[in-house]
This record gives sequence, structure tokens and C-alpha cells, in this order.
Amino acid sequence: MHETHPAAGRLPRRGEALPPLKSTRLLDQLRERIRALHYSLRTEEAYVYWCRAFIRFHRLRHPAEMGGPEVEAFLTWLASERGVSVSTHRQALSALLFLYGKVLGVQLAWMDTIDRPQPRRRLPVVLSAQEVAAVLALMEGEHRLLAQVLYGTGMRLTEGLRLRVKDIDFAHRAIVVRDGKGGKDRVLMLPRTLEQPLREQLARAHALWVADRQAGRSGVEMPDALDRKYPRAGASWPWFWVFPQAQHAVDPRSGVVRRHHLYDQTFQRAFKRAVQAAGLTKPASPHTLRHAFATHLLQGGTDIRTVQDLLGHADVSTTMIYTHVLKVGGGGVHSPLDRLDTLLTH
Repeated sequence: MHETHPAAGRLPRRGEALPPLKSTRLLDQLRERIRALHYSLRTEEAYVYWCRAFIRFHRLRHPAEMGGPEVEAFLTWLASERGVSVSTHRQALSALLFLYGKVLGVQLAWMDTIDRPQPRRRLPVVLSAQEVAAVLALMEGEHRLLAQVLYGTGMRLTEGLRLRVKDIDFAHRAIVVRDGKGGKDRVLMLPRTLEQPLREQLARAHALWVADRQAGRSGVEMPDALDRKYPRAGASWPWFWVFPQAQHAVDPRSGVVRRHHLYDQTFQRAFKRAVQAAGLTKPASPHTLRHAFATHLLQGGTDIRTVQDLLGHADVSTTMIYTHVLKVGGGGVHSPLDRLDTLLTH
């Protein structure tokens, strides 16, 4: 729900002193620092969760009284007793390093010596074109349209949910992803088949925007400091959500009642129901549509550098994982069993 914007503010450079904290309680200080550095709400929730778990693990001792051995003990417990994944383990470590480095202002040698588990590269789950069509056919309304946008452009779910009206350029048949993963913008194709459905979706969104304006509702959430720099922009049509939520809700950070974009959990549940109804056994999620987008482009002859740019990957080696998917099945090596079976039939 929260976004960052590279032009809205400047993060402190490495070694630069951070402003003093106003909060007195530790977790409130953590939240204050996270928001000052423009981290997302999801990151804030995760970091608070892991720091609270760390404190409880050590029987409510204050982190300032602890250090490397206690952090190592907690991380070892997560790996050995809780059996968390590598990505979860790294997230917990990042939360604790943020707590010590950015909140407590502790820069000790142990922070650079803690082992960081390396993620294992696994093949992504990829649906065939027929399977994608089956799932999309079982979805309805704006959930179906959003799924089509994700598959048709390769966007991440959060990127699709956060689309603003101004980000869709019908004249150039392009969709602009603002501040994607890594704070990067990128331009994607607007599929021809989605032009009319998106115009109709914008018409529905515009009706909600007009109702909000007539009711004097607060504008939508704005990235970082843009709300202070352009106080009226949040109430303007260009900044309105392409996929707005039907109901208003309380902003968890500001406490303002406003209209948010569709919730990711709502869409994920709708997608899961469609996957089950289609009778698929693959563990597909909304992110699977992104994998299918990349794989199907490569199957169609698109060069891997173009796919890399469309996905927003910093390194082509990340995109190369999809070439491994293409090496199996119909596009790969034939099994010797097939040849043996042919000999036995003659």
C-alpha cells in the first residue's frame, strides 16, 4: 500500500548521521526510522515482527544489552528449530541489522561477520498457455483483468495493484511501472486485447473518484513527501488507482480514512480458487503469471535481453533461469526410453 519515490526525498549516504529519534519506545523508534527512510509498509511490518521475536526469544532483554552472540543464537534457532526458509532467515537478519545500525546506532565488527545464508536457485513454476487460459477463464471482473495485466506485461502483483491512471499511455500503447523493485522505473507494452477492458476499468474507477470528490473524501495515498510538496495531487484523477478498492479503509500509518487499491490478499484468494477450479496440480500463485510471461516470450523467440528489461532484472543471470525451463519437455532432449519403445514396437 505504501510506495516510495526516488525524487521525493534523499536517503542518508553511508556514514552520514541520521536525525535524532523522537519516539521513546524501541519498536516505535524502529517504525519512526523505517518511515523516515521511506521503507514500505510491508517491510515495516516484517522488521517489527522479527525485532519483537528477537526480544521475546531473549526473555525481553533490551537489544542494546545484547550483540553478536545473541543475534547468532536467535538466527540459529530460526534455522534449526523453526526450519525457516533461506529468504525468511535473511529477512530476519536484515531486520536486526537495521535495528542495530539505524535505530541503536551500533556499528560493531560482528555485524559484518554474521553468516548470511545464500538462497538456492530453484526452477520457477510455469503454467502452459492452455493452463493460463483455463485459470483466467475462471476469474471474474477486475480480478480477471488484473490477472490478464500481470500475464500480459510480466508485472509483479504489487506493481499491478499500485498502477495509477497516469501510468497507462494508450497513445503509445505502454504501461509505466513506477518505482518497481530496486526503485527502478520501466516501460512495458500495453497488450492490444486489454486496451478496451482497461478503458472500461478506468471508467468504473472514475465513477468512484467522482463520488469521493463529491463526498469530500481524502485523496489516495501519495509516495513519500509528494503529499506535502503537492497537497492536492492525491485528490486528482491522474493519481487515482487503476484498481481501486470498493470500500474506504483507515491508513495504518496516518490514520486517514481513504480509498486504497485492491488488497493483494483478496486477489490471491481469487486466483487460488481459479487454480483449484481449473484442476491444476501445480502450486501456482499470482507470481506464476510473471514466470509464464517470461517463459512464453522466450518460447516465442524474444531475445533474453529484452525479457530482462521487461522483467526489470538487474542481472541477466536472473532471467537465465527461464532458459532452464525451456530445456525440458518438448523443447529439450528426448528420453532414451522413447527410442527404446520405438524399437520394441518394430
